[in-house]
Amino acid sequence: MKTTSHNKINQEQLKAFSQLPTDKPVVMINLLKFKDTVAETGLSGVESYKGYMKAAMPYFQKANAEILYLGKPQRILIGPEDEALWDKILLVKYNSTADFLGMIKAEGYPTHLRDQALLDSRLIQCD
Repeated sequence: MKTTSHNKINQEQLKAFSQLPTDKPVVMINLLKFKDTVAETGLSGVESYKGYMKAAMPYFQKANAEILYLGKPQRILIGPEDEALWDKILLVKYNSTADFLGMIKAEGYPTHLRDQALLDSRLIQCD
C-alpha cells in the first residue's frame, strides 16, 4: 500500500483561504513528520527542519507571527491506540490572514527547506 505524503499547499484551499476577511487573526496547526535522512544534504529531517525554522524566522517576524507551541505529541487519549503520532506539532498565530499570505508569498521564503525536511505534513487553519 502506497502512503501519500502532503507537503504542498492545496491551491484550491489556498484560494478559499485568501478570500477570507484579511484582518482576522488566524492560528495554523502544523502537523509534522520528518524524513529520516534528507537525500540532498545527508542531514536528518529534524536537523533540516531546524535550518528551515532559522531561515524562516525573519519572515515570521515580519508577519508578526507568534509561535504558540512547538512540541512532540506523547500519546493518544481519545482515538485509535495504534494510530501513529506526528513527530512534532507547531501552532503559529498570525494577526491576520493577510500576514500569513504575505509571508508564504514573500520572495525568498524557504519553502524548499521545509519540503526537504518533511516526509509528510498537515497545515490546518483555525480561527
